[in-house]
Amino acid sequence: MGEPGVKGDDHMADRPQDPYVLEDQIGYVLRLASQRHAMIFQAHTIRNLTPTQFSALLRIHEQGKCSQNRLGRLAAMDVATIKGVVDRLREKGLTLAEPDPSDKRRTIISLSEAGQALVDEMIEAGRRITAETLRPLSGSEQRNLLKILKKIS
Repeated sequence: MGEPGVKGDDHMADRPQDPYVLEDQIGYVLRLASQRHAMIFQAHTIRNLTPTQFSALLRIHEQGKCSQNRLGRLAAMDVATIKGVVDRLREKGLTLAEPDPSDKRRTIISLSEAGQALVDEMIEAGRRITAETLRPLSGSEQRNLLKILKKIS
């Protein structure tokens, strides 16, 4: 027998399990919150940027110039995803790509003038997106939610 108040494996099979309620499952709730945020993002975005394109533009803005590989790591995207994002941003005229002078196999990505102007506009849009997404929560709830989500990310 285990200690009183401590769950042990020996009697777990004898206990009835709580019903599985979809609305109480983290994946389901995160998906609903993500869908709501995506709708808010699309309502405020400029030039039909996707969230991944916005993230990449902001990371380039922060870095100045960086390799495509580093950009992928900074924006939390795998190699295939960041390549597609960079290609689409270049097609939209928002980024520039040039060979790395120290390693011709590597591509250096930077913002074009249009890309920099869009980032400046999107930063304000990003603030509105965040505010609208978090509007149902109090200030302390907003801070706690972000802290908790960062902890599990």
